[in-house]
Amino acid sequence: MRTVLYLALLLASLLFSSCTNEQTLQKYFVESAEKKDFIELNVSPSIINIDKTKLTAEQKTALGSFDKMNILAFKLDETNKAQYDVESQKVTKILKNEKYQELMKVGSGRDAASVSFVGDENHIDEFILFAKKKENGFAVVRILGNDMNPNNIMNMISLLQSSNIDMDALKPLQGLVK
Repeated sequence: MRTVLYLALLLASLLFSSCTNEQTLQKYFVESAEKKDFIELNVSPSIINIDKTKLTAEQKTALGSFDKMNILAFKLDETNKAQYDVESQKVTKILKNEKYQELMKVGSGRDAASVSFVGDENHIDEFILFAKKKENGFAVVRILGNDMNPNNIMNMISLLQSSNIDMDALKPLQGLVK
């Protein structure tokens, strides 16, 4: 009986210790999506209007590695400046987790941007762009895919520049960019 009790306690402690309250970007997106100061947008690869028959093999691979893009933007106004600081600090704290590897950081303080990723250099599952501008607010962009790599991302940027992007899909973000 004592052994059964010991095993039950051990199992319970393992179960509770495996549950974590650690905040992730995915949790942050879900929690923030319905808040009034946020704009959430999910973008599929269909936003890229391009003739796929004219793509190179590398471009096809890049496009195939891209699943979707999640965008969460905080629109700053006169009434929510304190909330902007709180929310911006939350994202900064999440991105400091070792899961998110920072590739690049530009600026600091009022205006800044960073690019991070999840995975390893040759098998990236998620790219994250976090940009903030004290006059407008901030945006977090999660680019999700399968086995992406830096070459795929560069090819995706090239595709985006040469394609006819469906601007109607991005309409909710128009008020954020000034």
